[in-house]
Amino acid sequence: MPKEDCLEIEGVVTDIFKDDIKIKLINGHIITGYLAGKLRINNIRVMVGDKVKVEMSPYDLTKGRITWRDKN
Repeated sequence: MPKEDCLEIEGVVTDIFKDDIKIKLINGHIITGYLAGKLRINNIRVMVGDKVKVEMSPYDLTKGRITWRDKN
């Protein structure tokens, strides 16, 4: 999917499972996310409470790809 079709929104990590990460978005919705390949290759760890940027498809607003992590 082209980058301009994605929605980018910020959220906070609430739960971490084996491959899935639960994220509470700034609008209050809770979605399931996964690490983007760039973060996975560079061994970037995501912890509960981290602020993240998530790219979402406009067609499925229940899943997202984590593209950036902020420790605060």
